Amino acid sequence: MSARESMEYDLVIVGGGPAGLSAAIKAKKLAQAAGQELDVVVLEKSGEIGGHVLSGVVLDPKALDELIPDWRSRDDRPLKTEVTGDKYKLLGPSGSIGMPTFAFPPFMHNNGCFTGSLANTCRWLGQEAENLGVEVFPGFAASEVVYGENGEVRGVVAGVMGIAADGSQKPDYEPGMELLGKYVLFAEGARGSLTKSVKATYDLEADSDPQKYGIGLKEVWSVPADHPEFDAGYVQHTFGWPVKEKDGSGGGFLYHFMDGDECYVSVGYVVHLNYKNPYLAPYEEFQRYKHHADISKYLVGGKRVAYGARAITSGGIQSVPKLAFSGGALIGCSAGFVNLPRIKGTHNAMKTGMLAAEAAFDALQSGRSGDTLEAYEAAYESSWVKTDLSRVRNAKPLMTRFGTLVGAALAMPDMWMRYLVGFGYMTTQRHKKPDHAYLKPAAQCTPIEYPKPDGVLSFDKLTNVSFTNTYHAEDQPVHLQVSDLELQKTSEYDVFAGPSARYCPAGVYEWVEEDGQAPRFQINSQNCIHCKTCDIKDPNQNINWVTPEGGGGPSYPNT
Repeated sequence: MSARESMEYDLVIVGGGPAGLSAAIKAKKLAQAAGQELDVVVLEKSGEIGGHVLSGVVLDPKALDELIPDWRSRDDRPLKTEVTGDKYKLLGPSGSIGMPTFAFPPFMHNNGCFTGSLANTCRWLGQEAENLGVEVFPGFAASEVVYGENGEVRGVVAGVMGIAADGSQKPDYEPGMELLGKYVLFAEGARGSLTKSVKATYDLEADSDPQKYGIGLKEVWSVPADHPEFDAGYVQHTFGWPVKEKDGSGGGFLYHFMDGDECYVSVGYVVHLNYKNPYLAPYEEFQRYKHHADISKYLVGGKRVAYGARAITSGGIQSVPKLAFSGGALIGCSAGFVNLPRIKGTHNAMKTGMLAAEAAFDALQSGRSGDTLEAYEAAYESSWVKTDLSRVRNAKPLMTRFGTLVGAALAMPDMWMRYLVGFGYMTTQRHKKPDHAYLKPAAQCTPIEYPKPDGVLSFDKLTNVSFTNTYHAEDQPVHLQVSDLELQKTSEYDVFAGPSARYCPAGVYEWVEEDGQAPRFQINSQNCIHCKTCDIKDPNQNINWVTPEGGGGPSYPNT
């Protein structure tokens, strides 16, 4: 094998999303203010910054205001639509009930937030980083952690290309490069492959609850400017129908925003991955959701222009692992800073990136490298990020235990107390087991019949996947690694009725029956949109998602 070349940096950042780019910008601004040179690199596995970011967001601008104070006055700002309307609804099969939002704590309202394209926001942040001198490498997938002589994280291997499916080297083989840093920040998002590795190496989750996840499915619709129901800045969140409490839980959202003169509605649905019924299919629940009268009226007359799906962290403060370790740190959704009741995490992701950058810069100023950034841990402990998560700490575990409606009702007074006086009326509730452990054997559950898509509001899975612009180079190793194929048959199929074909939102997994033979597990890895649901929900944790060649996966459009 060819020897790898290496490049040295002060700060290596893995992931070009909101957290990673905020860390890079903050680090360079600190250096600039101090009159210092600082070498910073951002590695992004997508072919372009923002390409793996699902658009449509309600952004709390708190962190952005801190990072780039003049962003609101700039002509090129990526977010221009401020929230103008804010509703929460409980859906039933044929109607809805508006929730009394006046009874919600102030932080649950979206006043002062912005709707828009998160992908374009990341592209804008990427340009800001480059303008400051950050080296941004899109299409450069980090596939391996490099450790130093004393066990510290020293860097990552990125840019490995040209390995055939059988493991041999193709003519265009490239061994990749070692990007070495005095500190390495992991900003891979939920369930990142290298993040999993460093969590295990340093036992970072020893003192935290299991992380919780949802799968978020989203479409962006273009609607006419004169659409009677379009209202730029309108935000609607729902819970209840269509997922039944006995099977699982979920909730939906609608965001109306402008991009130039174009009008868009971002519609989505989140299914919590601690669902019980293996026959539940998150994609089909989402397609059914759009037919509800409270949703369809915003879409009729428009056209779908984008689709995607992504795992979302939802464990909250109980599930935040140790953040810093020798030579590195976790930032953003790599650690899990989503505020589930608010359905927001970008502001916290950005702030934690900034906090880690500050700690790393101070350490470098004092001549240190490769040690544990304890200052980052301390900064998080005293930050508004921890306050944000602390106020809602019991919402998710209560909803898991008692169901969405009862759990939310029990959580509301606890959130009010924590907002007003800093403590709640109940102790911290725990997440007792990981999401895959909730799945019941198929024999204990009832199959779910889903309506066929109509091609107008609802669509079949593979047609929608075509709107993700997903591409993977041919003849490369399958990045969805099954540890034991026999176990997949005897347990995932025989016991749980093959839920992989249903929980995957991109048609990657199939159980194929041919000529009377036993069902065969087929992996259509070329369809993978990098949502990581299989890595989370497989009942035996028998599937390991690893990064494919750089540039592979979805390429979500600007909207």
